[in-house]
Amino acid sequence: MTGLGAVFRPQLPPERLRALARLADDTGLDELWLWEDCFLEGGISTAAAALAWTERVRVGVGLLPVPLRNVAVTAMEAASLHRMFPGRAIVGVGHGVQDWMGQVGARAESPVTLLREYLAALRALLRGERVSTEGRYVRLDDVALDWPPFEPAEVLAGVTGPRSLRLSGESADGTILTAVTPPDGVRRARRLIDEGRAAAGRTEPHRIVVYLLTATGPDASARLRAELTAEGVADVPELGVAGDAKDVAEAVGRLVEAGAGTVVLQPTTDEPDPEGFVRFAAEQVRPLVP
Repeated sequence: MTGLGAVFRPQLPPERLRALARLADDTGLDELWLWEDCFLEGGISTAAAALAWTERVRVGVGLLPVPLRNVAVTAMEAASLHRMFPGRAIVGVGHGVQDWMGQVGARAESPVTLLREYLAALRALLRGERVSTEGRYVRLDDVALDWPPFEPAEVLAGVTGPRSLRLSGESADGTILTAVTPPDGVRRARRLIDEGRAAAGRTEPHRIVVYLLTATGPDASARLRAELTAEGVADVPELGVAGDAKDVAEAVGRLVEAGAGTVVLQPTTDEPDPEGFVRFAAEQVRPLVP
């Protein structure tokens, strides 16, 4: 079954999260996704709050920028979420926006090396292992979690470039793709991920999560076009969707056919009714997505 989610964009003030999280829970949405964009809202704090306010919806953080966070702290926080809310937390990590990392003095000379070391250490810590490593960026001396997750905890990587996509297949449990990824881009990503998986001898499932820029309502086409233009991708075929539930479900289906396992509907920055968007995703689109 295809997973369907929606994004709570951090351009909304954090005090609005409670109502949207409860609505996602009440309407049967599969997943609610949050972002840790600089300098808006913290990913772990918002995820913990959303999980505490709800009973069943899964809450994803896509993604935590690894240059900002010591891997032991990320492991502690992720493990706490998994133990307090078993089966409902999803954690993604990635390079972060390099300009933002530069603003806070955390830009890595080799983001791929950092992510490789970080994924290896984070996944080992969440498995309950005791870790000592002396990498270029990640250094741990006899570190283990006292409270690791009860069950295996997946770690997703939010990546875009070929090297990073191969690394995700090699070292992560799933991959998050941005909303500027059309179906053909998902196919290319899947091939690169599978190359990494093959190189590492991995055979377990690897979930691909794709954001889909979505607009609905009377001015949907104009809002979608404006956002794609602002991103410089207005001429990319099959990117984003504007229309009713049937149109959105068909766009979701094209991403699933290309290799996505979960599609997360991403409202435009100027979405006039965020609560209505969540309700639309859960009550109108979800029944049309097998």
